[in-house]
Amino acid sequence: MDRRGFLVAGLAAALTGSRALAQMKMDGMPGMGHAGHDMGAMGGAMGGAMGQASAALPEGEALRELPLLANEGGRPGLFKARLTAEPATARFVEGQDTPILAYNGTSPGPRIEAHEGDRVEITFANRIEGEQSTIHWHGMPVPADQDGNPMDPVAAGADRVYAFELPEGSAGSYWYHPHPHGRTAEQVYRGLAGAFVVKAKVDPVPAAYGDTALMFTDLRLAADGTMPDNTMIDMMNGRVGDHVLVNGQKNPKLAVGMGARRRLRLYNATNARFLRLAFANASMTVIGSDGGLLEAPVAVEELLLGPAERAELVVAFDRPGVATLTTLDYDRGWMGPGRPADAGMTLLTVDVSDAPAEAMPPLPGRLRPIAPLGAPTVSRRFVFTETMAMNATGMEMGFLINGKAFEMGRVDIVARAGDTELWEIVNQSDMDHPFHLHGTQFQVVESELGGKVAKPPYLAWKDTVNVARGETVRLLTRQDRPGPRMYHCHILEHEQLGMMGIVDVRA
Repeated sequence: MDRRGFLVAGLAAALTGSRALAQMKMDGMPGMGHAGHDMGAMGGAMGGAMGQASAALPEGEALRELPLLANEGGRPGLFKARLTAEPATARFVEGQDTPILAYNGTSPGPRIEAHEGDRVEITFANRIEGEQSTIHWHGMPVPADQDGNPMDPVAAGADRVYAFELPEGSAGSYWYHPHPHGRTAEQVYRGLAGAFVVKAKVDPVPAAYGDTALMFTDLRLAADGTMPDNTMIDMMNGRVGDHVLVNGQKNPKLAVGMGARRRLRLYNATNARFLRLAFANASMTVIGSDGGLLEAPVAVEELLLGPAERAELVVAFDRPGVATLTTLDYDRGWMGPGRPADAGMTLLTVDVSDAPAEAMPPLPGRLRPIAPLGAPTVSRRFVFTETMAMNATGMEMGFLINGKAFEMGRVDIVARAGDTELWEIVNQSDMDHPFHLHGTQFQVVESELGGKVAKPPYLAWKDTVNVARGETVRLLTRQDRPGPRMYHCHILEHEQLGMMGIVDVRA
């Protein structure tokens, strides 16, 4: 039996057993001792909504803009506000309230907009009963002690202030979400995520295109309207819901005139869903990635957005009728039964009228310069693997980097601030893993799969990159601020099962 066959067979055996254990070294994680995690306590052994029909959600409502977080700074150059994480309710299905977690009562949370050069001061209030939380400013160039990492939790009922400066050149589409030790996956799928847009002082993209954030989230509902707990299949593959929502809505509608151009910021804020996207009856141009604008626009027919990745698009609606943002099939590797049907979902419908829109200015051929990172002084190798084995008590399952599961008190590597390093991410597991590095943006140099080396289609600043099963991705990175930083798989269940490490950046 090959390795994948062993893993699937082991999973099938575990599904018929009385218990399943995910072995990890994550002391202090709620519901865990040093020995492991009781998967049997997570509800049914089967993942997803198998065995029950998913609830029908209303579609076709007008697209809601994400609410804007009010700036209470009172003077130019200061963004000051308060974010409270707390229980709330949402109505996804008529007549049925769903308990969620929300920032300031909304999910997705309010959109934060600030500018390069601003000072940001946000008071975070954790009102999640009995749970620690943090706010991780995903992709943003913030000091290590302001990054909301798992070593710096905010206790239930407590407040803390996150304060940092937004340097010149940091304009981009970032986001914020919790990162507490052992509870990140649950807090995110229950509703805690929001967009953080850093605006450039001088933006080359015409203002006539607008600026709309589209935050994709996953939703799974039980018959009573509640969100079921993660199952063993969820822990193995990452949680994939029954519905993909856009700004909290299913397949909302947007109306534009013929010839309109719209700037769209796409955020994959799901725990584990890969979104291979195409726009029918409209043309897409990529203008930005995780860390801001590209050097030049790139026309594309489709776009793969892994968990935590972002993209900025300009979409041209030159033909009247209906244009739809849809999903295509993507095989990212799936263990056990219940692989979700990824293809054929309509995420957004755009009604393009016969009446022409106002004349649109052209998109510039050059957007901004991106300086390639220099020659590396250090090379490092990170190997992703998964383990699954039966023992006397059930099944042990883990996701490892260089053969190790995450430990809070262990520094895995030491780096020096200002040094350029070459990181080689090798995926020897049986599924894709989106790799995320805190504290900086990196540049992908090349990828290798099946002996074939490929260069990226364009130079970009990234903080998350998908590493397909069997693939090696090489990237250049430089950390400029000292302190401990996390690196991990951004399938959040895999992060919690051990696929995470700490780099200590020293001055």
